[in-house]
Amino acid sequence: MAPKKKNGPDPGLEQLKKNLAGGAVGNCYIFYGNEDYLRDYYLKTLRKKLIPAGMEDFNLHVFQGKDLEVQTLSDAVDAFPMMCERTLVLVYDFDLFKNESRREALLNMISDLPDYVCLIFVYDQMEYKSGGNTKLGKLLKKQAVIVNFQQQSQSDLNAWIRRRFKRYGKDIGNNLAEYLTFLCGGLMTGLSGEIDKIANYASGTNITRQDIDAVADPVLDARVFQMTDAITAGNFPQAAAVLSDLYLMNTEPIMILAVLGRQMRQLWSARLVMENRLGQGDLANIWEMKSGWQAGKLMDAARRFDLRWCRRAVALCAETDLAMKSSGLDSEELLTDLLLKLANG
Repeated sequence: MAPKKKNGPDPGLEQLKKNLAGGAVGNCYIFYGNEDYLRDYYLKTLRKKLIPAGMEDFNLHVFQGKDLEVQTLSDAVDAFPMMCERTLVLVYDFDLFKNESRREALLNMISDLPDYVCLIFVYDQMEYKSGGNTKLGKLLKKQAVIVNFQQQSQSDLNAWIRRRFKRYGKDIGNNLAEYLTFLCGGLMTGLSGEIDKIANYASGTNITRQDIDAVADPVLDARVFQMTDAITAGNFPQAAAVLSDLYLMNTEPIMILAVLGRQMRQLWSARLVMENRLGQGDLANIWEMKSGWQAGKLMDAARRFDLRWCRRAVALCAETDLAMKSSGLDSEELLTDLLLKLANG
C-alpha cells in the first residue's frame, strides 16, 4: 500500500503569478477549475493591472460563449486600445473545439494575436477540454498560459483562513483551520462566507471550536462523517439524529449512502494502514485528503474495530446500494436499517 504522490502547484498558476509580479502579462490565458474565488481574484487583478479606472467601456470586452461568433471575437481582439496600452477580452464558456471551421478560424486568430491584447477564455459552467492533438489544441498548449484553479493545499488554506480572520481582529490556530476546512469544504468561495459568519459571532479574540460549531453550515461530507463518527463511538441515537436532520433537509438517501460508503472504505483503509504499520500521513496521501483533521479522526475510529468489521461495513454499504437501485424498497428504510446493522457491529 504505497502512498500516492502529492500533486504539486499548478504550473499555469505559477506562470500567471510570475507574469503579474514581473509586469509582463501575456496575451492568451485559459482559466478553468472549481476554485471560483481564486479565479475571480486573478481576473480582478488582471483587469486592474491592464485597464485604468474609467477606461473599461473602451478597452474591456466581455462575451458569453454560447452564441458567440468567431468573427465577433476577432473584431474585439483586433480593436486598438484607447488611452492605455492594452485591451482585455474575456470569453466565458466558449466551446473552442466545436467544429472544424471554428477550430480553423481560431487557429488563424490565436496564432497572430496583437501584442496589445490579453485574451482570456474562462470556463465556469462549461468543462474545459484541451483539444488533444488537434492543431488548435497544440497551439494553445504552446502559446496560452493554461491555469487550473483547483482546491489549494491545506497549508495554503490555513494561511489564507488566518489572514481572513485577522481582518476582523481574530486569531485561529492551524488545527481549527483544518477543522473548518473539513466541516465547510476546502473551496475558498464557500469558506469566505463561513469565516465572515464565525468572525461576527465570536465574542473573543481567539476563535474556538464552539464558535465554529455554533454558526458554520457543514457540507454533506461533514454531516455524514458526524453520523459515522457517532456509529463508531457506539452512539446510535446521535447517528440517528444526524440522519433525521439530513432527511429534513431533503437530502436524497442515495447521496447520503454514496458518502457513507466512501467513508466506510476510508475507515477500512485506515485499518489497513495500521495493520501495515503506516501512519496518518499515509492515509491522507492514499485518499488525497486535504484535511489532516479528517485523517486523524479516521485513524482514531479505526483503532476501535478489527479488519473484519471494516470489510463487513463496506460490504453492507454495497449491498444497500444495490437494494436501493434494484429492489423497489423504501430508500430511507434501507438506509436506516444499514445504520442499525453498523451500530450493532
